[in-house]
Amino acid sequence: MDLCGRPGLAQRTDDGGLRKLDLNLLPVFAALMRERSVTRAGEVLFLSQPATSSALGRLRAFFGDELFVRNGRVLEPTPRAQALMDQLAPAMQAVAGAIAGSIPFDPATDTRTFRIGMSEDIQMAMIPVLPRLRKAAPRCRIIIRAATYRTIPRMLDSREINMAVGHVEDLPAAAKQRVLRRCGWRVLRDAESPGPVDLDSYCARPHMLVTPRGDLSGIADEELAKLGRSRQIVLGVPDFGLMPRTLIGTDLLCLVSEAVVDAVAALGGMEGLAADPPPFACPEAVTYMAWRTAVDQDPGEAWLRAQLIHHLARR
Repeated sequence: MDLCGRPGLAQRTDDGGLRKLDLNLLPVFAALMRERSVTRAGEVLFLSQPATSSALGRLRAFFGDELFVRNGRVLEPTPRAQALMDQLAPAMQAVAGAIAGSIPFDPATDTRTFRIGMSEDIQMAMIPVLPRLRKAAPRCRIIIRAATYRTIPRMLDSREINMAVGHVEDLPAAAKQRVLRRCGWRVLRDAESPGPVDLDSYCARPHMLVTPRGDLSGIADEELAKLGRSRQIVLGVPDFGLMPRTLIGTDLLCLVSEAVVDAVAALGGMEGLAADPPPFACPEAVTYMAWRTAVDQDPGEAWLRAQLIHHLARR
């Protein structure tokens, strides 16, 4: 401030810089820092590659620096770009949170798009829930993305999704989480096959494993190894949808969480199947809900979280 109480030269200069910069370029800059690729940054922001390249050109012109230099197929940030990101990230996070909290939400009339990452068992559990959400928010769009504990942190950090439901690990710093459900495990089998299974029969009979990655080892193998026992997995399937009908008419066993049993039952898939408690101790299966801190106060996102908690959390 000068002696007359007017803004000083430094403040006027800073304001002038902000007026000259198109603030829409900042999300592009942040996406380029995360993705290290013009194409992937554009996909995250739903921009074409030419539009993303144009935005990068404008950023370079404004800051007077290359910002990103190509290293093979990867764009490496310059020291100037890294310094900018260190300064801008907290401010962008604060602005996003302030804006989100000021946007009203009426599920009956709002037209926003919700993006949720979900593990496959949660996707199954969502099938009967989706019509209820559609009825409550008829003009909103809900996009469900397949996500695992390996991909959820990256998808939240890149803003591909605002929320995730499933097993989560190593969340980004700018994320929050809560436990949605804790449950045990059940051994599924054809109801006509012998059961309930004891430890000896569990180890002797063949097993099916739901294994999206194609490996043949699961939580049961870890617990059995502690007891000096093992099982024989003879069939791996990529998703839970194949599991119920595949068990019918066989002596196969399949260890799944109670959440999966509930999801299959809600879809009428438990007919002809029996669910026994496992004959050995297993740690709890924990389902988490995680979301970006930037949308923590967003009324729409808070409404959706409350809906999922109501419909999916075990009472």
